[in-house]
Amino acid sequence: MESSNPKQAAVSSIRHLCFSLGEEEYAVPLAHVREVIELPEVTPMPHSPAHYRGIMNLRGQILSIIDLRLKIKGSKQEASNTSAVIILDFESFFVGVVVSSVNRVVPFEVDEIKEPPRLENSHKLDYIGGVVQRDKKLILVLDVAKALNVEDLRAIQTHSTVKAA
Repeated sequence: MESSNPKQAAVSSIRHLCFSLGEEEYAVPLAHVREVIELPEVTPMPHSPAHYRGIMNLRGQILSIIDLRLKIKGSKQEASNTSAVIILDFESFFVGVVVSSVNRVVPFEVDEIKEPPRLENSHKLDYIGGVVQRDKKLILVLDVAKALNVEDLRAIQTHSTVKAA
């Protein structure tokens, strides 16, 4: 039976931005993406975690930049011509995350996003919100707010310009 409620029908699929961190493909809901930019010049911040690249000026707004490749993958990767920064909107502030490449925008049906398998010590993988199979490949749906822990969020809020209300 088809839904006569347009809001309910619209929620059946959610558009995601797919990107790579090394060889693996990840996705974030497009609603959290403000824009995608080339890898900019970043000013390092002293006494910050290794994955915290520093800060940048984006049209007069100071943003923190996190290297998601290092944060999630745990290995430093050199920048390439496909490296990019995804500017994410966290309602009260923006943050940039460095990724290996931005691939595409894809709508995922809500029922197509499966629970990731739970392993011993899986609390360390809480930032994986789900898994989608597309084109014989698995895409990990990322909950970036969880991937960036409290220490990161504190650093981001300290170094970033807060959005105007």
